[in-house]
Amino acid sequence: MDTAALLTRLAEVIDAHDWAGLPDLLHPDFTCRLVHTGEVFDRDGWVRLNADYPGFQRMHVEDLVAADDRGVLRAKVIGTEPHGGDQVFAVASFATVRDGLLAELTEVWTDVDQQAPDGTRPLA
Repeated sequence: MDTAALLTRLAEVIDAHDWAGLPDLLHPDFTCRLVHTGEVFDRDGWVRLNADYPGFQRMHVEDLVAADDRGVLRAKVIGTEPHGGDQVFAVASFATVRDGLLAELTEVWTDVDQQAPDGTRPLA
């Protein structure tokens, strides 16, 4: 499976909550680093993080770029807030493929609809 197909399949598996199928896409030496927290997960830990994440509903691919063994997937992730309602995140996942499987993933997460800090934009 090429890099674009592998990342597309990754998003489909996560969106479908197919946690039993997720390890089939990951290299045995897989690692994922979350830039915003500094955490690093191995294959089993990352599958467990996704499967156990509270309130996760959907993952929608918004952009995908791939060449050779590298790719980037940008997606919208929708979850349920603790007190009801939807919570929307954006994630950019930078991937390295080895032996037809995801070997490394670096993820950058953010909440959607944040306001720019005061004083950081030119005055209109």
